[in-house]
Amino acid sequence: MNLLKISTSNLKDKPLTSFLSILLMALGIAIISLLLLAGKQIEEKFTRNVAGIDMVIGAKGSPLQLILSSIYQIDAPTGNIPMEEATRLTRSPLVKSVIPLSMGDNYQGYRIVGTNPKYLEHFQAEFEQGKVFENAMEIVAGAKVAKNLGLKVGDSFASQHGYDQEGHAHDAKKFKVVGILKNTNSVLDQMMVTPLESVWAVHDEEHHEEEAGKGANALKLLEEDNNAGANMPVDEGKEITSMLVKFRNPAMGMMMARSINLNSTLQTATPAIEINRLFALMGFGIDALKLIALVIIIVSGLSVFVSLYNSLKERKYEMALMLSMGASRTRLFFLLLLEGLIISVLGFVIGIILSRLGLWIMSENIEQNFHYDFNVLSLLKEEFWLFLGALFIGLLAASIPSLGIYNINISKTLADE
Repeated sequence: MNLLKISTSNLKDKPLTSFLSILLMALGIAIISLLLLAGKQIEEKFTRNVAGIDMVIGAKGSPLQLILSSIYQIDAPTGNIPMEEATRLTRSPLVKSVIPLSMGDNYQGYRIVGTNPKYLEHFQAEFEQGKVFENAMEIVAGAKVAKNLGLKVGDSFASQHGYDQEGHAHDAKKFKVVGILKNTNSVLDQMMVTPLESVWAVHDEEHHEEEAGKGANALKLLEEDNNAGANMPVDEGKEITSMLVKFRNPAMGMMMARSINLNSTLQTATPAIEINRLFALMGFGIDALKLIALVIIIVSGLSVFVSLYNSLKERKYEMALMLSMGASRTRLFFLLLLEGLIISVLGFVIGIILSRLGLWIMSENIEQNFHYDFNVLSLLKEEFWLFLGALFIGLLAASIPSLGIYNINISKTLADE
């Protein structure tokens, strides 16, 4: 007697009931799997981008907004800050390195960030083509930007003001692509990087030659200050968006952060604190969705229970006949148990497929708006435990009605029919 073939036939005989049980199981699995996948990849991306940054200095406003805009490039900055004041505050032996950022333009929706080569070093960037920028209006494109826009070394373009494609184009000053980066699996893949003086020149076109020269001097001095920790005169009037700071001693750096917040017009934000706060806020919603998914899976188990219980009543004569022909009660018990197992396995497989489909749709939407993407085909070890949980619920739901096999009175059942 082929148990698998008989169990499959029994499920096909009740298509609507079987479909409902499988669908409920699949929906619960899909929701939990999707939350696990999205949460894991978001956490990895956030952790990858924030590594090595102890503090961000920027304009007064929301600390979380400052972190999201300066590190993850997914929010508008809180404003600009005087470069002179920012560099003065970071002249401390506690500071190991400072990376200035200046934002405000984009090209085809991808952000252009003015900074220095240390920003590329921070992400351990390697070049697919070309080299690092050396002069104003030279620009390096991230791997995803170059791929999506078809950019190559030697191309030139005019940036648009703001953070979307609808902004005013700066046609008087054009950027020249001098390098294409390899994929870094970081925010750098989704942006374009240029010297600080490029951003200043674009936004001050009337005096671009004079200002770009001053900006180059300020940038050179800033890099020297990063390396030597010496006092640094900075050209007055220049503004940047924020600074990424790394301390020699992060614990002592917290004292410096408090001092800046209390005694200056600027504010500091600690990435680790703000991101943990963000995850804590997100956690409530994620836990609620996981609870809903768990309830759906339990309901699926109840559906399996009801289905097999009714099936046993309807097939009581068939079971008694099989017993009279020599089939053991244990074998028939496993026959019904196998039906619950098949529902669980099919529900899990369909749920995993649905979760990947959902993640792909989410990835398309997120990439379009924030230029972040997900690895749709990745597998998590937590999903193995999810599979075992689905099997347990399916087998438990099937085992209870299946025990009725041992209570069948063969002669009475055959006589009643």
